Amino acid sequence: MALEITDATFEEVVLKSDKPVLVDFWAAWCGPCRMVGPIIEELASEYEGKVVVGKVDVDAHQQYAAKYGVRNIPTVLLFKNGEVVEKQVGAAPKAAYAQKINAHL
Repeated sequence: MALEITDATFEEVVLKSDKPVLVDFWAAWCGPCRMVGPIIEELASEYEGKVVVGKVDVDAHQQYAAKYGVRNIPTVLLFKNGEVVEKQVGAAPKAAYAQKINAHL
């Protein structure tokens, strides 16, 4: 299950993680976000123990969305050692996310 990441937990969960972290910036009203949601959950299960997978609701938590220039949602960022190493803007097939993750394992 993907973690619910907030502005308060972002630094600890994402930036200080010793594993790659996939972060889905989304909102409940966003149609493409609802398409990506189940893919993110599947990735959370498949990469459990290897990659941290989380979601940031941009309506409730805007600090890091603004910091990383998230203007369109869904935006999925992959962090490694506290840095953004991959970015996917808009909905994409599961294989596209998996390819980005596998490149950094």
